[in-house]
Amino acid sequence: MSISRREFLKTAAVSSAVLAVGPGLLSSKAFAADDILVGGIHDLSGGLDLYGKPMADALILAAEEINEGGGLLGRQIKLITQDPQSNMQQYTQIAQKMALGDKVAVVQGGMTSSSREVIRPILDKAKTLYFYNTQYEGGVCDRNTFCTGATPAQNLASAVPEAISRFGKRIYVVAADYNYGQIISEWVKKYAKEHSGEVVAVEFFPLDVSEFGPTIQKIQAAAPAMVFSALVGGAHVSFYRQWAAAGLNGKIPLVSSTFSHGQEQIVLSAEESNGIITFASYFEAIDSPVNKAFLDRWHKRFGDDYPVVTEFASNTYQGMHLWAKAVAHAGTTDRMAIIEALETGISLDGPSGKVTIDPQTHHVKLDARMAETENQKFKILKQWDQQASVDTQAVCNLNENPDTNEQFVIRP
Repeated sequence: MSISRREFLKTAAVSSAVLAVGPGLLSSKAFAADDILVGGIHDLSGGLDLYGKPMADALILAAEEINEGGGLLGRQIKLITQDPQSNMQQYTQIAQKMALGDKVAVVQGGMTSSSREVIRPILDKAKTLYFYNTQYEGGVCDRNTFCTGATPAQNLASAVPEAISRFGKRIYVVAADYNYGQIISEWVKKYAKEHSGEVVAVEFFPLDVSEFGPTIQKIQAAAPAMVFSALVGGAHVSFYRQWAAAGLNGKIPLVSSTFSHGQEQIVLSAEESNGIITFASYFEAIDSPVNKAFLDRWHKRFGDDYPVVTEFASNTYQGMHLWAKAVAHAGTTDRMAIIEALETGISLDGPSGKVTIDPQTHHVKLDARMAETENQKFKILKQWDQQASVDTQAVCNLNENPDTNEQFVIRP
């Protein structure tokens, strides 16, 4: 099914309006005294909504599953979810309200690294547990924070050499101009060099840039073996459309660490996206009983015409269930008891495969995958099992230094 961004946002707006009268968006005054409050902060507007909407829905599904199973400690979970509109000031205000006003037991949310680093100190100070569920550049070392998305060592360490072996050694990098894009380009250089490849050029683009004609001309002149994309957001989808319009799709391979997270494969036509290679821990095509059952429940809850379940949605779903498993293990909603339970190395067999908390870094060990876009879906080409965040392990040891509270900038 082909769906435009406008059509998807219309669907998202309708879904959000329905949820607003359900348990997910009630005022905290409506909650029973013994409810366990969970905060969700996900972008439903403002340019990153294609990323945020599936994450918000994943949180709803996980909470409903837990409640249908009897809740936690004999209590029901109630969600307080808000849309920060991709605005850092809104992130600040919402995090303060959830932690200090609503007094939620945990916050699941954040999108970009900048949004995470806005709310993380607030939640630390308020002693409110935090789960960050998106792929990022690595380096967060904070006992109060748990990261369920992949770091560069968990996907690029395999992805870059695999791409070099398939396509060649010369790489042209295009990336979003913020922490993730800047740092990820350094990791691409490192892994390329280690496998006899080279990055011939790197270009960064602010999130609101949508004109890529001059860059495409530069790429044609450089004649690389492949283009590596770490572009992000609705405006950057224009790169893939303009690339195809220039007749380059299929001529110079495109590989990406971000394509699919914003559902780019359905925003673009099949002709515009066919053949693009992407790397992620989760694709709907994962052939496992757990994932098939997850997708059945998802579509039963949100409809058979739901556009696509993303990696970030899978991460959020798994993050919520990891937290719930720790609450059950601890027998309390006390923050430190839950942290200690998570630090036992709690595991979950989730849609993306087995995920296990690493006590040293509070990141997860996970499976990494390579897939090719084919008719607006993904065909999995290769899998690397149980990859650890060794980049973050190199700078973070919460076992030995539990009071560490910072994001290390890991530059290879």
